[in-house]
Amino acid sequence: MITYAVLTPHPPIIIPEVGKERAQEADATIAGMQSLARELVLSLPDTVVFLTPHGNVFSDCITGLMEPQLSGNLANFGRSDVGTSHSNDLELLKEIGIRAEQKGINLIGIDREVGRRHKLNADIDHGIMVPLYYLEKAGLGDKPIVAISVGFLDNIELYTLGKLIQDAAGSLGRRIAIVASGDMSHRLKDEGPYDFHPDGSRFDLMVKELLAQSDAEGILNLPDKLRKNAGECGYASIVIMLGTLDGYDFKTRVFSYEGPFGVGYLTVGISPGEPGPSILAALTAKQAQLAETRRISESLPVRWARLTLENYLQTGQAAELPNEMEALLQERAGVFVSLKKQGQLRGCIGTFLPAYENLAQEIRNNALAAALKDPRFPAVEVAELPALVYSVDILAEPEPCSREDLDPQRYGVIVSTGRRRGLLLPDLEGVDTVQQQLEIALQKAGISPGEKFSIQRFEVKRFT
Repeated sequence: MITYAVLTPHPPIIIPEVGKERAQEADATIAGMQSLARELVLSLPDTVVFLTPHGNVFSDCITGLMEPQLSGNLANFGRSDVGTSHSNDLELLKEIGIRAEQKGINLIGIDREVGRRHKLNADIDHGIMVPLYYLEKAGLGDKPIVAISVGFLDNIELYTLGKLIQDAAGSLGRRIAIVASGDMSHRLKDEGPYDFHPDGSRFDLMVKELLAQSDAEGILNLPDKLRKNAGECGYASIVIMLGTLDGYDFKTRVFSYEGPFGVGYLTVGISPGEPGPSILAALTAKQAQLAETRRISESLPVRWARLTLENYLQTGQAAELPNEMEALLQERAGVFVSLKKQGQLRGCIGTFLPAYENLAQEIRNNALAAALKDPRFPAVEVAELPALVYSVDILAEPEPCSREDLDPQRYGVIVSTGRRRGLLLPDLEGVDTVQQQLEIALQKAGISPGEKFSIQRFEVKRFT
C-alpha cells in the first residue's frame, strides 16, 4: 500500500548547517519541505522508498543499494558531521528486483564489494540525504528505507517500475511512502549552474500545473526536447513515482515552487485515494500503436535494418531478404545505421566505403553492429525493440575538398591524418556550422586542432 508520495528538491543549501544564512533565500522551499515531511510521517509508512537521480545511474538499468545499513553524510558539501543511518528494507528491494526481472527491467544491487570493484557508491547520496534530513526532523524515527537510483530508461519502463514497487509492497503487506527526489530546470538564470534557456521556466510551469491537476499522462507526454532544453534532473523520479500510484485516484498538493539560485525547486505531496483505472495498459498499447505506425510508413532500407535486428534478437537467426527488397542486391555503398530511443541515440555504426558484397549485406551487418557492438552503449535487448526508431544513411563516394566546400546540412565530412580518421554525418541536430562539424570529426579521430589533416566530403541519402 502506498501511504503518501512526495516530490522534493535536493539542494544541500537548504540544510541550515550547509547553507547557513544563504538558506534563507529558499525560505519557500524550506517551508514546503517541512510541510510535506510532516504529511509523509503522519501517513505512518512502514518503509520509505527513495528515488534519486544522483546515485549509481546507468542507461540500461536501475540500481538499488544493498548494504543492510544505509548511511551517508554531506561531507562533499563541507559538513561531514551532518549524516544519518537507517536500516535497509532488503526484503522489499529484493521483491521489487524479482518483479522487475520478470518484466525485462534490469535492477542491479550495489553493495560495498560491488562498489569497490566498479568504483560505485554504496552510500546514500545527497538526493536522499536532503529530503531524509527533513523527514527525520518531522519525526520519521528509525524507520527502514530503500534507496533506488533512476536510470535512463524509456517512460514506459520507468512507469512500469513504479507499478512494480506498488505490487511488491502489496505482496509483502508493506505500507510504503515514496520520495521522488529531483530538481526542476537548472537553466532559469545565467548565473545558475547552466546558461539560461527559455524552456527552463516552461518545463517547470508545465510540470507544476500537470502535477496540480493529477495528470500523469500529461507528465509522460512532455516533449523530449523541452526536457532536454530545461536541463532538469527530476523527471525520471517523477515518472517512477507516478507509476507507484497507478490504479489510484490521487490528490495532489503543491506546497511551494521557486528558483532562487537558477534552479527550480518544486515541493509536492500526493495522497492516494480510492482505486481508479490503471493507465499502464493504455500506455503500453499506445507505444505498440506508434511502433506499428512507424512500420507502415518506413522506407525499404529501414524495414530491412529493423527486420534484420528483430529476427536476430528474437530467433538468433539471420533474416531472409524479402522479394520486394531484391534491388538492394544490385548496389554497393557505404552505410550508416542509427538507432534512437526516446529521442536519444541508442547506437550508430557504419562504413564510409562499401565493405560487403551488396547493399543488403551492408545494411544488415551495420544494423546488427549498431545494436550490439557500439562501444558507447550496452547491447540492445529484445524488450527495447518496440521503442527503437531507425534511420539508414547511404553514402555517396567521398571526394577531397577544402573547408570552404563544406556545408554541415548537405555534406558529411571525413578528416584524416595517417591512420587516424573521423567521420561525421550531415544534418545532425546541434551541428550548425562548419567549425562545429570539423571540431567533432577531429575529436572522433583523435586529431588535435594544430595537426595537419585532409578533408573529404560526401552526400547521403537518408531513409527513415
